[in-house]
This record gives sequence, C-alpha cells and structure tokens, in this order.
Amino acid sequence: MVGTVSAPMLGVPSFHALAAMAITVAMFIAFVRGRMSIEIVSLLTIAVIAVGLYFFPLRDTSVSYGLELAFGGFGHPALITICALMVLGRGLVVTGALEPAARFLEQVFKINLQLGLLVSLVIAFFLSMFVNNTPVLVLLIPIFAALALRGAMPTSKTLMPLNAASLLGGLATTIGTSTNILVVSIAIDLGMDEMGVFHFTPIVLMASLVALPYMWLVMPRMLGDNRIEDIHEARRFHTLLRIGESSELHDKELASVVPKLPKDFQFHDTPSGKLTSQQKIHVSGTHQALEDAMRVLKSEVAPAWVLDKIHRSASQRSEDITVVEMTVTADSRLIKRTLPTSGIADLYGVAVLGIHRPAKLMGERDQYTAGGDLRMQEGDVLLVMGLQEELQEFSRSDSLLTLDGARELPRRSKALLAAVIMGVAVGLASIGIFPIAIAALAGAILMFVTGCVKFDRVGRALSGQVIVLVAASIAIGRIIDESGAAEWLGMALSMGLQYLPPAFVLAAIMAFVTVLTNFASNATAATVGTPIAFAIASQLGLPAEPLVLAVLFGCNLCYATPIAYQTNMLIMSEGSYVFKDYIRTGVPLVLLMVATLSVLLVITYDMG
Repeated sequence: MVGTVSAPMLGVPSFHALAAMAITVAMFIAFVRGRMSIEIVSLLTIAVIAVGLYFFPLRDTSVSYGLELAFGGFGHPALITICALMVLGRGLVVTGALEPAARFLEQVFKINLQLGLLVSLVIAFFLSMFVNNTPVLVLLIPIFAALALRGAMPTSKTLMPLNAASLLGGLATTIGTSTNILVVSIAIDLGMDEMGVFHFTPIVLMASLVALPYMWLVMPRMLGDNRIEDIHEARRFHTLLRIGESSELHDKELASVVPKLPKDFQFHDTPSGKLTSQQKIHVSGTHQALEDAMRVLKSEVAPAWVLDKIHRSASQRSEDITVVEMTVTADSRLIKRTLPTSGIADLYGVAVLGIHRPAKLMGERDQYTAGGDLRMQEGDVLLVMGLQEELQEFSRSDSLLTLDGARELPRRSKALLAAVIMGVAVGLASIGIFPIAIAALAGAILMFVTGCVKFDRVGRALSGQVIVLVAASIAIGRIIDESGAAEWLGMALSMGLQYLPPAFVLAAIMAFVTVLTNFASNATAATVGTPIAFAIASQLGLPAEPLVLAVLFGCNLCYATPIAYQTNMLIMSEGSYVFKDYIRTGVPLVLLMVATLSVLLVITYDMG
C-alpha cells in the first residue's frame, strides 16, 4: 500500500473533451465492427471533427483553426514521412536491390520456417535498439514480400510479428525511438538525473524473453493467410537452355549444379559427361523458377543478341522491360512453326522465353523437330519478354491473346544506386543528422531523379487506405490533446492510485499511457504522461524514475491499433491487415508487456 493522495477534486470534463472522447470511441467501434471500410470511417471522423469545430470552436481559437486541425493531417510531417518511406521501399523492390538479402533469408526459411521467422525477429529487435525502427521496417517489408512470393511464410503472418519485434527493440535504449528521447528530456527538465543509452536495457531484455516467444509462436497463428490461392497449377514453360563460355555449366557435369537450382526447375533429356559451350538442353519450369535458374547458372533461354537488343532499347528509351504470357489463337501464323522458323525476334524485337503446353501433350515426339525445337499449336501459352510497344505489335500482328499478370523485370542496373540512396537516408536519420521526414523525402526525390522509381508508377508504392487513416489519427490525437481530454484522464488516474501497491501503480500508469499512445500519439502520451508520473511519485512517496520509465514503456506499447504508430500503418497494406488483426494480436501483447515490465520495475527498484 502506498501513501495517501492529496489531489485536487476532479471536475466534469469540458464539452470539447467529452466530444473528443466520444469521437475516439465511435471511431474505434466502427473500425472493430468492420461494416464500413477503413477509408470511409477515417474520412467520416475527419468530417465530424471539421464540422463540429466549425460550429463549436475550441476556446480562444477561430473557425479556421478548427478546419486546420481536422485537415492538417494530410500535410503533416508524419504522413509525408510514411509516403516517402513507401517510395523508398518501392525503389528497393523494382531495382531488385534486396534480392541478396532475400536469398539469404530464403535459405534460412528453407531449413525451417519457424527458424527463419525467429532469426528475422531477433535481427529486427537488435537493429531497432540502435536504428529508428521505421527505417528498419522499411528495409524488411519488401524483403519479406519477396520471400512470400518465393514460397516462404505469407506477409500476413510475418510483418505483424516483425513490427512488434522492432517496436520492442526500440524500447530497449534511450536512442531507440524519438519518444524515448522526448520522455527522458521532459524528465530531466522536471529534475530527474540523466539516463545513459543502456540505462534500462536489462529490464527490456528480460521482458523480451517473455514477449519474443509470443511474437514468434503465437502471433502468426492468430493471423490469416493473405496469399492468393491459384485454383490452377502454376504454368510450366518449356525452353532450351543455352550454355555459354561464362555459364556455370560450362565444362561441368549436370549433377554438380542440380542441388543449387529451384525445385520447380527441371532438366529433360539430360546429356551425360561434361557440358560444352553452345550446347542446348531442354528444360522446363515456372516463370520464377526459370528466372532463378538463369541467375544461378549464368545462362539464357533466348538468343543473346535479342536479349542485348531489348536491354539497349530499354536503356535508351528509359522504359521497363516486361514479361507477359500470350496465348496462341486459331488464327495465328505461328501454328506448326518453331521459334527459330517463326522469326519473332527479328520481326518484333521480343524474346520468347518458353512455351507452356499441358504435360499430357508434351510427350508426343512428333511435336518436336530434329533439333529439339517445339512446334507451336493453338492454345500454347508463350512467355514473352520485351518493351510494351513491341509486345503489343507482336500480339496484334500474330493474333495472340495477352493474358493477365504482366510482370516488370527489376531494373538491376540501378540496384546498387537504390541501395545506396536507402542506406544514406536511413543512416542520416539514425544518427540524428536530419529528421526522418527530411531524410526520407530527400531519398524519395533521389529515387525519382535517378530513375530508380518512375513518376508514373509511384501510385503502386502508396496506399490510399493508409493515407486517410494517418490523417484521421493525427486529427484525433490533436483534438484529444487540445480539448483537455488527455489531461482530464490523467487527473482521474492519479486520484485512483492511492490504495494500490507499487506494482499496480506502475501497471496503471503504463496502461493509461498505452491507451493514449494507441489512440492519440506517442508525443501526446509522453507530454501528458511524464508530468503526471512525477506528480504521482511525489504524492505517493515513490521514486520518480520507475514511474517515468512506466510512461516511457507505455509510449512504446503501440501494438493494439493501426493508428498507434507509423510502422503499424506501413505494414497494413502489404500484410492485408484489418483493424481487428491489430486488436487480436496486440491487446494480449500489451497486457503481457504491462504485467512483465511492471514486475521487473518493482524488482529492479526494490519497491516491494
């Protein structure tokens, strides 16, 4: 039991404070019920705030201030930062800059999916101790998106745990997040001694031994699978593999390289003995398997001259190279022709990488020429690479039906440049030379200027759902703060703690700040919570430092809603998450962390 509290009487909250709390609760309920889309709920929230403050302005403010508060989120640095980070992430994806990291983690996931996820969580945790967790997530999101395409765990099961691990890592040091720095700075201004970088790291490391198993083993099982199931088996394309002087197959036996190749890649009519340059081998595989095998074997499945021509044209015209699937129709001149006799490469400047035909028909030998080339027939699906104009001309002239699923090839020539831009932006923000907003914006501009990301494709990097949700969350945070709702809630909390033991006092403070940070903002929670913690410590005769740490920890327990922190919204689109996913996985984690950290603070500061 702690000492008694001599707190002022708690009055009735103001009209604006009541309205702010009501709007927040209504928005929360609408998100949880899920009957309206997140975009509609967010826009309605902004509209209610704008109309309400127009007719009932905050004290000592003008009508225009209310409109600025409601719509200010669309121009807020947090939203600009998130959009810029999405563009940076897009640059890494379209240039293939993250493929080496994805291949490394892919090998770990091949050993065991659970081991791969654990290694990833530990990496995210330790990186976030020293680097702001936002750029850490920006780096990891496209890697795990690529891994999902390669058959590893779906993004819906990995991104939420990764985000939680990065937030937990940011909690471990005073420099882990800007919120930590803010809380410590306010506490110093109020008279508390300065904390070192690793002042409370042991407490967080102990708590992580409890939290990480939940993130690793429990959280993925609570999330759905956002992979799109294909009711048809993936198409396998047959083609001829060309062995050159620089090929990994040159002067080697086939068996020596087979273990390095993807499982969906297969050799047919395999020759015996060592292979020589200019030799051709019948192979088949899915589109992804062919790409991966070409990279490993340093070989091609189309004539080198036409591939070089396509790449030169793409460079000269600053266009992306696209791979599409086209079906041979009954009117096509290609029927009964082979690729060498069709003249496709000469006529159109495109390369056919492979031909798909049902397996039951592939075995008929009369479909092949003496040289091993397949004669095309109606219904065949061609895997064709080229530039858009040439692909359209080929489809139109030879009566081909273009199928859905066109895929742009990574601009690998700019991969190193994109990685450098991202690295510099992250580095400058991490060591505090520039704010994350400025560093991310500068990086995004460089991505555009250098051609790593094209202006006409930027829409693919941004999520409209995330944009309006961020804007609504900023408006809610400001109205809760400026209406006095946060201050009133803090006073109500301080009046109810006099009869509680220290562990419950710490848990109550942490839980209160956690609620604020999940519905307002980290800065609001830190600004409101730190002075309250000092006042409570003085009134109850408790040391101030553990109560301030309870505020600091609570500010970082932002797992339960997508609006709580910008990384929560960064993963929302890629992971196909809905509001309920954050509540379902985040609330148990918040409760687990509040209980664990409260007990650890009591033990560390001998408050029993």
